[in-house]
Amino acid sequence: MARGDLTDDQWERLEPLLPSIPKIGRPPRDRRQVFDGIWWRARTGSPWRDVPERYGPWETAYALFRRWQIDGTWAAVLKKLQVKADATGHIEWEVSGDSTICRAHQHAAGARKAGAPGRTQPDGLAAEPDDHALGRSRGGLTTKLHLAVDASSHVLATVITAGQRSDGPVFYEVMNRIRMPRLGGGRPRVRPDYVLADRAYSSRAIREYLRRRQIPHTIPEKRDQAGHRIRRGSAGGRPPGFDRETYARRHKVECRIGLLKQARGVATRYDKLAVRYEATVQLTLIRQSP
Repeated sequence: MARGDLTDDQWERLEPLLPSIPKIGRPPRDRRQVFDGIWWRARTGSPWRDVPERYGPWETAYALFRRWQIDGTWAAVLKKLQVKADATGHIEWEVSGDSTICRAHQHAAGARKAGAPGRTQPDGLAAEPDDHALGRSRGGLTTKLHLAVDASSHVLATVITAGQRSDGPVFYEVMNRIRMPRLGGGRPRVRPDYVLADRAYSSRAIREYLRRRQIPHTIPEKRDQAGHRIRRGSAGGRPPGFDRETYARRHKVECRIGLLKQARGVATRYDKLAVRYEATVQLTLIRQSP
């Protein structure tokens, strides 16, 4: 077992969540070996052709990674881990929202405009976006990763967009992707107990959206918004409530972003397609699950 590979205990917890092995046809290669090869590539950010020979042919690792992205296996395995964590009481429903910029390598550019196949699961990109979730900035090509993280550092939802996209408009999509099925049946849980976010999410529309869903929240007011409200006098309304001690708990999402970016394939995007990069993020979340 090389550094970074699954331990026996980790594989015992992960193996039952993977798709069943077909009973007909050629026996597949050792899936633990292939999974470790896929994770080695995500952890190091190396090209697929450089996957060490101890993990088997690189073509096998890439083919499995691609197939499980197309049929939604990565999203399904991650959802099973989340459901199990929620059933055992490990998920705390105080949700913090934030985003992070991920630099895109030059090899991530140049994908065909026709896009790529969609997926059968609703958790994630339904199909390859026209811009491949690549945006241009002064630093070059970038992709933005939007997250919703609970108080126990579990990532409940992710959204991949181009790097120049603002946080506020994507907030609704991130919140709508929070959907936690229940093991005992019934309607899935979609509403957090509390929401924390920084000034990038300070808007009247977002606050009204959260109030309409009866979700208490702590979001600091932007300075220009506060000045505009004060200039309007009584017509500007009351300032939004803000508890500094409660807001300090938002550091959970910052810490989770730092942990997620320990995988160099996430910190720097090397995948040409957004759906492949999203699968790399899902693989990292699976591998980092407690």
